[in-house]
Amino acid sequence: VQLQASGGGLVQAGGSLRLSCAASGRTFGRYTVAWFRQAPGKEREFVAAFFRGGYNPYYADSVKGRFTISRDNAKNTVYLQMNDLKPEDTAVYLCAADGGLIMSSMTLSQQYDYWGQGTQVTVSS
Repeated sequence: VQLQASGGGLVQAGGSLRLSCAASGRTFGRYTVAWFRQAPGKEREFVAAFFRGGYNPYYADSVKGRFTISRDNAKNTVYLQMNDLKPEDTAVYLCAADGGLIMSSMTLSQQYDYWGQGTQVTVSS
């Protein structure tokens, strides 16, 4: 499966952005689809996910209440709506997918087989 992330940009603190992750090659189906982010000099960090095609979202504590992950199966696309953005949200945001994860591995970036190219989000103070 090929993933294409888009929607990043420069926004002031308190602003909003919506990221998109479009899949091609096959449908998301029963895949776990996740958003990660990586800031300069930091490790890749889990942000949000749908586990194995389900509709219950999972979020990192740092984004709960501000970010919303959603999906459009007809478009084979997963979105990340980011509200009340903070300077510490600045990072490259990447979408990832994998067909064989177990729940305990969902937040571990090294467990994902498929990655998009990333989109830069910069939040100014």
